[in-house]
Parts: sequence; C-alpha cells; structure tokens
Amino acid sequence: MGPQEESAFEAFVAERSADLLRTATLLTRDRGHAEDLLQTALVKAYRRWGRIEGDPYPYVRRVLVTSAASWWRLRSTQEIVSLPAHDPAEPDGTDAVDERERMAAALATLPPRMRAVLVLRYTEDLGEAATADLLGCSVHTVRSQTVRGLARLRTVLGAPAPAPILEELT
Repeated sequence: MGPQEESAFEAFVAERSADLLRTATLLTRDRGHAEDLLQTALVKAYRRWGRIEGDPYPYVRRVLVTSAASWWRLRSTQEIVSLPAHDPAEPDGTDAVDERERMAAALATLPPRMRAVLVLRYTEDLGEAATADLLGCSVHTVRSQTVRGLARLRTVLGAPAPAPILEELT
C-alpha cells in the first residue's frame, strides 16, 4: 500500500471509527468485544484497501456484521464465561443515558440475527433491501425479523402495542 492509500485509510479510521464502534457495540453488547470486532474489521479492510471502490464505509460495515456473525457461531460452540457487560465507575443519572442503557439491555435479549436487523435498520438507517443484502437473506426475512424484534422490544420495555390503523368506510 502506498503512502497516499495509507493516509486515506488513516483518515477513514479517524472519521468513521466512532460510527463503526457504535454499531459493533450494539451488535455485541460489550464494549471490549466491540472494540475487538472493530479492530478485526479494520484489519480485513486494510488488507483490501486498494481494491475498495467508492465509499469504503458500506464495505467495512459489511465486514463488521459478517465478522460478528462468525463470532456468534463460534460463541455457540465454545464455553462462555458470564461477565458483567461493563463496569461503570459511577452511575450516570441522566434520563437519556438511562433510557439508552435500558434500550441496549432490551436489544441484548434478542437473538443475534434479529438484533442485527434492528441495529442496521434503525441505527444505521438502512432500507430493507440494503439490510437483506448485507445479511445475506431475503427482504421478507428482514421484514419479519423487524416486526418480531419490535414486538419483543415492546414486551421487554413494557411499551404498549401500537394501535391498529383502521380504514374508514365511507
């Protein structure tokens, strides 16, 4: 890799690593695992940096999601030591932080594929087709996982179900 590509990669990491880390944290529910996942994705992207065309963010995000999926498969066959998700030095009492933590804990109760669909659809703001392409599944699967995931989140969070929209017959 030449010096120009090297500096482009460094600029990309400086500009987009916070966004990628947020996605990784939502996928893994653990800051340490998220940092490891991001590092793995960036190493894989670095190896192919010269061949990435256009905006590299979608490519690196896809590497991040597929790496997370392979980690989920590995975790299902290995012994897992249960540790707390994080060890805050001091609890933050603001409502926004509490609500974010509550939502993150609710997301952690979902199966990995369902969680990935919701994270990509609502935090990455991807459409159904883009999410399906990224996860390697059908648009129908994305729709059903979205509906089921939101229903489970409502149950976990104790939120009322949305009222059905009835058309008026006139």
